[in-house]
Amino acid sequence: MKWITRERPKIDRLACPWLIRNFIDSDAEFIFVPFEQVLTNAETFGAIPYDIPDVEYTHYDDQCTFDYFIKKHKIDDPAVSTIANIVRGADTDDHALASQCAGLWAISAGLSFNIKDDMQLLEMGMVLYDALYSWARYLQQEKHTQNSSESLLLDVYRKFLAEKSAQKKPAWATELKDLIQDQIDTNMNLSLQDVSKTLQVHPAYLSREFSKYFDNHSFGEYIRKLRIEKAVDLLNTRRYSLSEIAYLTGFSDQSHFTRIFKKQTGLTPSVFKKTKLKPD
Repeated sequence: MKWITRERPKIDRLACPWLIRNFIDSDAEFIFVPFEQVLTNAETFGAIPYDIPDVEYTHYDDQCTFDYFIKKHKIDDPAVSTIANIVRGADTDDHALASQCAGLWAISAGLSFNIKDDMQLLEMGMVLYDALYSWARYLQQEKHTQNSSESLLLDVYRKFLAEKSAQKKPAWATELKDLIQDQIDTNMNLSLQDVSKTLQVHPAYLSREFSKYFDNHSFGEYIRKLRIEKAVDLLNTRRYSLSEIAYLTGFSDQSHFTRIFKKQTGLTPSVFKKTKLKPD
């Protein structure tokens, strides 16, 4: 099989070829081209595109393309699962997922900076992930720091860093809350892609981190919660029909509105209107 993706590969675009060669197709060929040429060259060469938007092999929610390959091809290997966490954290800047994430990102970025030929970069990536796999399979319990007092100091330092990090609320979270409040009355279909572009934050990172700062809600859950709250306000006015409220709160039709409303409140809109609202 032939596989094609964007040029200048780093994390996901090196990890995926390693996974393909070792677990899916040992004779796989890889092609790297400019982003805008991936799909046209995929047709020309009969290659499968990966790690670009709107293709099968890509990011889903907080999962990266490496994760999708594992799921799609049912790769059941504990060492690969360990690597998946590291790749995901490095590829989405969530270095808290595993202690090796920041190191993988640093090494991958350095390789890409030093090596200008993509095929040579691919060869070095294969060596890198072979080494990471050996560590994940055979050496995870090995510790460079053997002295007990050194280990204790490291544990204390890590705890300090974790507590310090937990106290910080990123600027994007505050900005996003203001953005949602500003737009919720006029843009009830506000999407994760929309806000990620406005905030200049990667959508995968935003999706993963969102719940930490929005009452344990995912982005979709939070927006639906606000839409239902607006629906309750509109029901209280008694000026609109249920179909009109569904439209005004961004639902595709009344049945969809009814289903989500009941999921959020435990009642259908019509029952809610009869039992919960104050009489005129």
